[in-house]
Amino acid sequence: MAVVSKNIGRELEKLLGKEKVRTSEMWRLSYAYDGTPTGYKGVPDAVVFPESVNDVVKILTYANENKVPVYPRGAGSGLTGGAAPLEGGIVVSTEKMNRILEIDEDNLGALVEAGIVTYDFQKEVEKIGLFYPPDPSSYKYSTIGGNIAENAGGPRCVKYGVTKDYVMQLEVVFPDGTVSKLGSKAVKSVAGYNLKDLIVGSEGTLAFITKAYLKLIPKPEAVRTAMAIFPKVEQAAQAVADMFKAKVIPTACEFLDKNSIVAVENFAKIGLPTYAEGLLVIEVDGYEAVVDELINRAVNVCKKAGATEIRTASDEGEREAIWMARRSVSPAIVQLKPKKINEDVVVPRSRIPELIKGVYKIAEKYNLMVVNFGHAGDGNIHVNFMYEPHEQERVERAVREVFEFTISLEGSISGEHGIGWMKKEFLPLEVGDAIEKMKAVKKALDPNNIMNPGKVFDL
Repeated sequence: MAVVSKNIGRELEKLLGKEKVRTSEMWRLSYAYDGTPTGYKGVPDAVVFPESVNDVVKILTYANENKVPVYPRGAGSGLTGGAAPLEGGIVVSTEKMNRILEIDEDNLGALVEAGIVTYDFQKEVEKIGLFYPPDPSSYKYSTIGGNIAENAGGPRCVKYGVTKDYVMQLEVVFPDGTVSKLGSKAVKSVAGYNLKDLIVGSEGTLAFITKAYLKLIPKPEAVRTAMAIFPKVEQAAQAVADMFKAKVIPTACEFLDKNSIVAVENFAKIGLPTYAEGLLVIEVDGYEAVVDELINRAVNVCKKAGATEIRTASDEGEREAIWMARRSVSPAIVQLKPKKINEDVVVPRSRIPELIKGVYKIAEKYNLMVVNFGHAGDGNIHVNFMYEPHEQERVERAVREVFEFTISLEGSISGEHGIGWMKKEFLPLEVGDAIEKMKAVKKALDPNNIMNPGKVFDL
């Protein structure tokens, strides 16, 4: 990568106007971070705020000609360093590209700019009885563009799928400044290579997403929610596997282990039984005529698996109280130890009991505290090692073993957080020689390696 000109800020101001460019140390340091808990790696030379696709074309054309790194950024809520700069360059924020351009009720779709906050978009379409299901835990502040770049999931993806399942068409700018529409607003299209799905989940390394046409569905009429409490963690894990074996497909099925339960109760004081080793939050939705039957089936599965207590919400207030247990986990567990590493491994649902047992054995081997919670309904468990600074080396060895064990269970090292820079050393464990094919795609679309360099893998 070429040495960045010291005049980069002035050159960008000529291209975009002064009001769209920030070069002070305060601005540059503020955008050196994302949600990754390890802090920043590098500081950008400039932060820019494009307001149109033409602005993005100017930025990428300039960067490509001068071999300047470009770091696309939504809300900076990612957890693997995907939006954090590594070596100077330009952070390109979509904060000002945040409009809903069209809600197409006839075709159940919506055209949005990349910077729209996911929650804001969801609330708008729900006003007219429509529904955009993807709900990453950051949905109240993360952006659609960031969700697409990471192929974000969330609790509801067990029933409804992940972000890629709702992306019908993308407007992107390639590194050379070419603007392309990938995919189609039509329900079906097999015209040429599926470049749209190549961009989804590529973490900003191939092109810059400016707009998306997203699929919508009718908003469910009714929701039912329950909490199941288990004396043994294995019972909770088995209940998840049994639920799908019994053909019960919940909207969400969230898991907390004992350390999670104790941490949440100490933090939020919401009456969770701290004797329990496992807890499931189960939600179903659909037509009013069927949701009671669906939640009863899920509850019966939990009882057969060994649940000793079931709490079923009778109104919205009780539903929110049940979900409080799950939503309080992240702020609660950071009280346990000064440092945390959160890995989002995923396995086939039937292998969840094996995964949980194996993770506990690894934690015991290295004498570490581990907290497990997450989206059990799709096999996506967040393994959190809580530790003191002097335990860092043991944690790193434990993380590698967790990844190796996950792959042995036919799983993946990342269900939704992505690779970024934090996990790139582990990617070959899962993809093997295919990483060379990924690099070939990167070199073909971004020969100067300006788009989010140093993420996913090194060239």
